[in-house]
Amino acid sequence: MARIVFITGPPGVGKSTAVMRAAEELKCLGLKVGGMTSGEVRRGGSRVGFELTDLLTGEKGTLASVAQPTGPRVGKYRVNLRDLDEVGAKAIARAVDEADVVVIDEVGPMELYSESFKREVKRALDSGKLVLGTVHYKARDPLIDEIKSRGDSKLVVLSLSNRDRVPAEVAEELYGEWLRRR
Repeated sequence: MARIVFITGPPGVGKSTAVMRAAEELKCLGLKVGGMTSGEVRRGGSRVGFELTDLLTGEKGTLASVAQPTGPRVGKYRVNLRDLDEVGAKAIARAVDEADVVVIDEVGPMELYSESFKREVKRALDSGKLVLGTVHYKARDPLIDEIKSRGDSKLVVLSLSNRDRVPAEVAEELYGEWLRRR
């Protein structure tokens, strides 16, 4: 059984949705779930950016936006490094300290610009806690290589044919690992 499960797959297949469904199942089983999620921000039917949410506090921040005046550029967006550090990285740190499960949605090109984010992801991986996350399908980075190659991790490729069953399977595997460790 894996202690660390990351979901990957092509854009739009439902990686974040799968992670959140698995996280909700783990909450229903009595585990404390923390960490960070990212979601699209839409205006007038168009995607204009991405928002971060701390699962333990509900605090929100902007990951990236078309209106962001500074920061690294990824496509048409600029990354908000301040919010990524102050909301995203701190949410991961808080979850390592306070939760049973650390959610990291996602490890991708935008997030990898933050040294604080990378440090907290590494800390979560090495913490002994259950980790549930998403990893960008094509991004390349030593941190992503580590996630994929660890002996205590599992990479699940999400597709249209398996996305309905993966959340329950992932939750079951992580809960089984949590029970085994008690």
